[in-house]
Amino acid sequence: MPHIAIISSSVRTGRKTHRLALFFQKYIEANNLAATEILDLAAYNFPIFEERLQYQPNPTEQVLEFADKIQRADGVIIATPEYNGGYPASLKNAIDLLYKEWYRKPIGMVTVSGGPFGGTQVMTSLLFTLWKMKAWVVPAMFPVTKVQESYDEEGNPTDKASSEKFAKGFMQELLWCMQAKEKMQEQS
Repeated sequence: MPHIAIISSSVRTGRKTHRLALFFQKYIEANNLAATEILDLAAYNFPIFEERLQYQPNPTEQVLEFADKIQRADGVIIATPEYNGGYPASLKNAIDLLYKEWYRKPIGMVTVSGGPFGGTQVMTSLLFTLWKMKAWVVPAMFPVTKVQESYDEEGNPTDKASSEKFAKGFMQELLWCMQAKEKMQEQS
């Protein structure tokens, strides 16, 4: 069974993005699509890194664990809020920590906002960063408007049918890319 790491990137007090990380974990497991784990950047509470992992003389166990989980994952879902058109420093910090771990890694983007745009403005900056890291960003996206009204604190959607329909298409794209990567690795 494939394995998907879900990065919950917001570390703010009262954050709402974590609701989508929980939703996707429940959805993926309920539909037996993959094994999942949530990598909660609030729980990691990383310091601001002064150097990428590959150049750190004495990385912490927590940093090594995070890197290993990204490396071992067949795919990654990044759940991020939009902060003033960009993504949180906690996510930039975690992305920049790694390099080879992102190489050709299939990544799906889930964006949220409290307003009507669903975090769509953050997609461009996050996409550019991931491309520079040579990650494989899946063409399907999952933007969520008015997240505080759309999902409860446990990740349950207020409109389950619509959320699951949208999640199905998003997951089909992510799983297709994960399978394609596996086949390409077998051939090389």
